[in-house]
Amino acid sequence: MDTLLTLAYSFLGFLLLIYSLNCFVMVYLFLRRKKEADQTDESMVQDLFLHQTPPHVTTQIPVFNECNVIERCIHAVCRMKYLKGLHEIQILDDSTDETSELINRLVDSYRALGVDIKVIRREARTGFKAGALNNGLQQAKGDLLALFDADFIPPDDFLLKTVPNFLKNDRLGFVQARWSHLNSNVSLLTRAQEIGIDGHFMVEQAARAWNGLYMNFNGTAGVWRKKTILSSGGWQWDTLTEDMDLSYRIQIEGWKPLFIYDLAVPAELPEDVHAFKSQQFRWAKGSIQTAKKLLPIILKGKDSWFKKFQAIMHLSHYIVYPLMLMLALLSYPVLMTNHFHESPVYYPLNTLILLLALIAPNSVYLTSQLIINGCRFSKLLMLSSVVLIGVGAVVSNSIGVFEALIGRNSDFIRTPKKGEVIKKKYSVKRIYVAWYELVLGLYCLFVFISYIQAGRFWMGPFLFIYSVGFLYFGIVSLTSSGKDPFVLRDVFKKLLKRNSLGGDSVTETETELFSSMA
Repeated sequence: MDTLLTLAYSFLGFLLLIYSLNCFVMVYLFLRRKKEADQTDESMVQDLFLHQTPPHVTTQIPVFNECNVIERCIHAVCRMKYLKGLHEIQILDDSTDETSELINRLVDSYRALGVDIKVIRREARTGFKAGALNNGLQQAKGDLLALFDADFIPPDDFLLKTVPNFLKNDRLGFVQARWSHLNSNVSLLTRAQEIGIDGHFMVEQAARAWNGLYMNFNGTAGVWRKKTILSSGGWQWDTLTEDMDLSYRIQIEGWKPLFIYDLAVPAELPEDVHAFKSQQFRWAKGSIQTAKKLLPIILKGKDSWFKKFQAIMHLSHYIVYPLMLMLALLSYPVLMTNHFHESPVYYPLNTLILLLALIAPNSVYLTSQLIINGCRFSKLLMLSSVVLIGVGAVVSNSIGVFEALIGRNSDFIRTPKKGEVIKKKYSVKRIYVAWYELVLGLYCLFVFISYIQAGRFWMGPFLFIYSVGFLYFGIVSLTSSGKDPFVLRDVFKKLLKRNSLGGDSVTETETELFSSMA
């Protein structure tokens, strides 16, 4: 039994190490192509529009009960610069609350100004977001489809920086822009999310796109070629990540993705722990569902072994969370085994594996922060918060992974956002997960003390991080608000004033802006 336990623990640690070391690969692939990407000729925007017929663009905004944020999104989309008469806006509204009335007022105001904007509503919310996008697709005038979730605020030159790429490459399937963040300075939770998302976009997405690997569309802040979607079977809702599913399917068929890392689209990060865990659960479960659906096809294809391996690493990445969970659970039984006490190799080897597993992901976060923010000490200091929040999400994400593996279906639950002014409070709570986190936190604290008493000091820090992460999420999740208590600096309102005109009708300022654009 001791031997089996030792082998199981070592095998799990080895798997975690493989996923972690691949972060170094992503950093290398990013850095080796960055100089080439920086030298891309941006003058092609004007040149291509002058010498080729610009395509008709339809911008889609899928909405479900988003009265706190939908106004600023519609204002921003209507401000986007493009050739007059070639930009249509669809509000794909599945709302069941006052959001619909708010949308109607805004749409009426903008239509009076001559904006080609309309609301599309369905009788049934079949397929959730994917179903709404498919429904809008059938009515879209555009050859290209820009897509924004309701909490995003696209810059006014978004279409001018993305659309010309489709004229340059007729096999380009979609363009993905980078996310930036409106409220990253609010708390420890939002700071950690900012660093994690920056690492994903700046390093991982760029590394995949620039090196001919599979990359995913992130559900928003991008542009699709309509022909690509139709030829690949459209949006499908048999996974919770319809964006990853479609983007992989079109690449299997030979269409190409493009990532524009220096085009940032600001959006809102979840400030509520329940909302954060709900979002992570959906991403974790949907990724594994997509892996089950598409990896057999990819592995049978003609791609290089490296491209296939990176597809496995990408689609199954959320497996690291149940690996972390099982390592935490096995840590005490392993302490009790004879192998642990007798072997001069086993203890330092496992310590080294855990140390590398901790350092490797931080290489991605460090690289992205150095490029985006430079050597700002405050940003670099917050790298440790990503580890803490990552551990805190282990339970919720592990449940998502297990549900995907056993084929358990669940509804698409959108992540509620609060906006500048909270008109209505939306919440997503799964309290039972918090109790699991508390129990695990206390268990890891007990194991931490046991390791210290046994003289295994080098294992102590890892167990202490596990304990703090689980207890932090469990306690915060059980509070009435679910808000992170470590508030840092609230600059949300200042940022919103810079990025949004606000209001539930078209103001004088907006009328002047629209007139000057036309």
